[in-house]
Amino acid sequence: MGAFHTSCRIENHIDRSRSVRIAKLLVDTGSEYTWVPATKLEKIGVTREKKDMRFVMANGEVVTRSVGFAIVRVGRNFTIDEVVFAEAGDLILLGARTLEGLNLTVDAVRKKLVAAGPVPAA
Repeated sequence: MGAFHTSCRIENHIDRSRSVRIAKLLVDTGSEYTWVPATKLEKIGVTREKKDMRFVMANGEVVTRSVGFAIVRVGRNFTIDEVVFAEAGDLILLGARTLEGLNLTVDAVRKKLVAAGPVPAA
């Protein structure tokens, strides 16, 4: 597919006036979750709802991280999703679940996000 990056805005899902811009996330359809620096999530008051979740990294290493709920905005699209509190050394990722919630898909040729089309009714 080829790697590319995008930017987004993360909002506290309870107090939407609290938000932070993430200038560069790797679009990673191989990652289920979106990973955001813990410092950014803490700054806007995102709470660690699920603690000690285990994740297998691309290199096979197993790590433990916390997960919270946040609103993720990319352009005009937005969704609420679980986000991982990334630690120093972790990649900052926009994952497949968030992409699906945003109703965006990857245009691999142009290396950009595009509308996925109409959402099926049921």
